[in-house]
Amino acid sequence: MAVVTAVETRPRRNVELVLLVVSLGIAIGAYVLVGIAAEGQVQANWMWVGGGLAVLVLGVHAVLRVVAPYADPVILPITTAINGLGLVVIHRLDLAEETSLATRQLLWTAIGVGAAVAVLWLVRDHRILARYTWTAALLGFALLLLPLLPFIGRNIRGARIWIGLGPLSFQPGEIAKILLALFFAGYLVTARDSLALVGRRFLGLQLPRARDLGPILVAWVLSLGVLVFERDLGTSLLFFGLFVAVLYVATERTSWIVIGMGLFVAGAVLAWRIFSHVQRRVDIWLHPFEPGTFENAFQVVQGLYGMASGGLLGTGLGEGRPDIIPFAESDFIFTAIGEELGLTGIFALLLLYLILVERGLRTAIGARDGFGKLLAAGLSFTIALQCFVVAGGVTRVIPLTGLVMPFLAYGGSSLLSNWIVVAILLRISDAARRPAPAEVTG
Repeated sequence: MAVVTAVETRPRRNVELVLLVVSLGIAIGAYVLVGIAAEGQVQANWMWVGGGLAVLVLGVHAVLRVVAPYADPVILPITTAINGLGLVVIHRLDLAEETSLATRQLLWTAIGVGAAVAVLWLVRDHRILARYTWTAALLGFALLLLPLLPFIGRNIRGARIWIGLGPLSFQPGEIAKILLALFFAGYLVTARDSLALVGRRFLGLQLPRARDLGPILVAWVLSLGVLVFERDLGTSLLFFGLFVAVLYVATERTSWIVIGMGLFVAGAVLAWRIFSHVQRRVDIWLHPFEPGTFENAFQVVQGLYGMASGGLLGTGLGEGRPDIIPFAESDFIFTAIGEELGLTGIFALLLLYLILVERGLRTAIGARDGFGKLLAAGLSFTIALQCFVVAGGVTRVIPLTGLVMPFLAYGGSSLLSNWIVVAILLRISDAARRPAPAEVTG
């Protein structure tokens, strides 16, 4: 008898703790520096905000030691650093505009962390989620359509993507993206053989059969429906891009990328020719300084001027004027960082996001089941796509879409959904890194 044992894998929770301390130190230190630079004194609430963030993330760390000891040790510290930097920038805007959004952001962080802990505690095996594939599809599409209902749907800044219940408002599309990622992963893990192996070769590409084009055409039509009825370019792009990405990971066929890009270009041109709000976005993108579009492009122009004044190293935390950029705490928080931390700060922020996405894709590669691979890859891609379209929109690489930077921008819907995404990635990474049981062979 020969005994084959698995390679030893350490939990690495102590490494995570050290990285958490570093992340918290950077966030709390930056929070203190903003008060000194902007008003010449340390803000009285720095201990409450810094201590509150520390208690929240250290609580997640303690839960991971119990329920997911082999989870990736880098995901939580990176998330903490980005979330902490968002609190710092929102606090800096509070000092300029005499608001208290940072306190609300910390409250939403607590709600998001609570949801993440609940997911980690209740979902002990991510494969259980595959049972709810079609339930997730129904709930996801229902949440996408919820803002269209009368009385509760809200039209804010031209997009009907919010629901309101009294004084509270929520963006259901943020939760829908998680449910749709779960649906895509569950559906494609069972249908990928027919989508990957059957078809004809044409110009070096393995093209699918006509009847197998149904899923991608349905996703394309639904994404156009979101664009038409809700006037939400960001959610439409995220929804369709997520499906194409998971489809490519499931089948490994380049032809799906080509078909997806072709449908995206066709849909974009069609929307530009037909819908006035899309034409307005394109005009702002191409001609922001022309007299006919300058009023609508004022936000973009102010953001460009702010980043230009920051230069390479920035004006310094608390030394710029990001408050004159409309919605700098949410849609344009990226430009506020570019002004006060400069190009160097922007690169550092994008590097943090890159590491987070890389750890998510590493989790997808290490997952031992097809459903976990597709779900981790899909959730990682949503973070990457959101970062690209937001950074590209404010720098005029692509038109503005209305999405916000994950964990960074002000908004409870985004924080809640993205902390749930982190919890799912941590759960899948625990299963991927956990040592396999010993096998006894004859």
